[in-house]
Amino acid sequence: MKPSSKRQQIVDAADELFYAQGFGETSFADIAKAVSISRGNFYYHFRTKDEILDAVIEKRLSDRETMLKDWDGLSSDPASRIACFVRILIVNQTRIIAYGCPVGTLTTELAKLDHTARDKANGILALFRDWLTRQFSELGCGADAGAHALHVLSWSQGVATLAQAFKDEAFVAREVDQILAWVDEVSQNT
Repeated sequence: MKPSSKRQQIVDAADELFYAQGFGETSFADIAKAVSISRGNFYYHFRTKDEILDAVIEKRLSDRETMLKDWDGLSSDPASRIACFVRILIVNQTRIIAYGCPVGTLTTELAKLDHTARDKANGILALFRDWLTRQFSELGCGADAGAHALHVLSWSQGVATLAQAFKDEAFVAREVDQILAWVDEVSQNT
């Protein structure tokens, strides 16, 4: 197997483990075990856990950029694209109920640790904010576009947090419907 593909396996495994267990609770040994390599071979690809974290954040950022570009290509209607963002709560509901939002949980954990990668991880939330702001701008919301973007982002993060806490699928469905109704109302009023 090529070193680059083994490196990618390590990043993918670390991404899953950081999501399911948390960055602080995941060890080198956990990641090495997940990809079935010795610690010595592991160190060939990554010398520190922080190097792995940086690679995981880069992966998550890249994955989210691709997802948003895909949504941009789905429709010329910004309200439909915003709906894609909101519906991700339903699409990923099982994992969100189990572990929370992969972006929100990581940024929160890194903030608690006052980790140097905190700002880099926050870049993923900024990516969402900026993308949603652009959608609301295209919808014709003018000066309110940024506030609307933060409203949808904070609402969805709140839903993810409470979904994990209460394990209530009906709650998630109701909240998604309410967010979509609000977006529709904003769309009709522009």
